Amino acid sequence: MTDRFNTIAGWVLFSGIVALGLSSLSSKYFEADKHHRPHEMGYAIEGVAAEGGAEAGPSLPELLAQADLAKGEKLFGKCVSCHTIAPGGANGIGPNLHAIVGEAVGKGVGGYAFSSALSGVGGNWDFAKLDQWLTSPKAFAPGTKMSFAGLGKAEDRANLIAWLNTQGSNLPLPAVEAKPAEGGEEAAPAEAAEAAPAEAAPAH
Repeated sequence: MTDRFNTIAGWVLFSGIVALGLSSLSSKYFEADKHHRPHEMGYAIEGVAAEGGAEAGPSLPELLAQADLAKGEKLFGKCVSCHTIAPGGANGIGPNLHAIVGEAVGKGVGGYAFSSALSGVGGNWDFAKLDQWLTSPKAFAPGTKMSFAGLGKAEDRANLIAWLNTQGSNLPLPAVEAKPAEGGEEAAPAEAAEAAPAEAAPAH
């Protein structure tokens, strides 16, 4: 009985040693202990940007060209606790914003006392600067008194900027750059190649 027990115990121990050895070898072979991104993803995951950056969305001129003024006016409702926009309106916590598009940054708005952080930026409130400002005032002018956190959606900023432009500024919207047609560059050489024999043929 004792011999039988020893035999069984020996086989169990041997089996455990073999299993441990195989586990160690397989982990080294397949690098199971190293967590890294696979060289090729098995499938695309919606909402996760690919390596190298996310695809760029519509440009600011494109967004302004299709801006919804009604939505822009509604968004301005977030600003009325600090700003007025009527012609000749009084300054509040922030300056009156009538005809702000095209005005000098941090200067000349009804005697409002701008912070040195904003008045030192320079230039005028063009569409691009307004977009940067509305994205994050603190990033645009570090040290600004403006407590507004910013608008995260590019469409919201474009809607608001387009509406602000209708309130006394009415500047022309920036031109939208024409995009080349797909395969345009490749099609041209092919068309030229087809046309070449006809041009080279002698007239009858």
